[in-house]
Amino acid sequence: MLKKEDVVVFDFDGTLSGLDTNIEFAKYCFRHSVRPWLFLPLVAVGAIGRYFNPGGIWWRQTIRRFQTADMVKKFAPSFIKQHMRERFGWSRDQVAKERADGRTVILISASADYLIPHLVRDMKFDAVLCSRMDEQKPWKYEFLCWGKNKVIAMDDWAKKNKIIPNVVRAYSDSKSDMPIMEIADDQVWVDRKTGLRKSA
Repeated sequence: MLKKEDVVVFDFDGTLSGLDTNIEFAKYCFRHSVRPWLFLPLVAVGAIGRYFNPGGIWWRQTIRRFQTADMVKKFAPSFIKQHMRERFGWSRDQVAKERADGRTVILISASADYLIPHLVRDMKFDAVLCSRMDEQKPWKYEFLCWGKNKVIAMDDWAKKNKIIPNVVRAYSDSKSDMPIMEIADDQVWVDRKTGLRKSA
């Protein structure tokens, strides 16, 4: 039997953290390896694709094409330690407060599964949902957790846990999250530059 649960949803990049995880990890790879530089023309092509189709998968995979499983294994741990310092100071306390108030707290992010769960491990989310990447080809998406797919990811998680999610609040910085924000009773829009709540 399904049970109804009050749920609070958090985005990560630009909401709990000031910098975009995907972009920053790419920069980290460029600083620590020659391989990404060899793919620079392909990265440029992907950037053009982003302009014409912001929600597309092709350009996202094209930009990441330089990434290998060995590169992720080598660079991800040190990047995660560095990037955790970019989280906004209020973020951990706010997640804890929502949980203390008896709500199920989940993170739904478009960023990769080899980064996001580790970046928020200390925050004690009830669930962390993110883009699933091919383990052997980490540039390739198995599921892009972006836009309306965030709602799909939450619904799939809810079905597996036999609950009906009542989204009482959602936190985001981006209009791309409108599908998840529109089903929330309370929308908290965060200014990614300051970490502060945007005025209505």
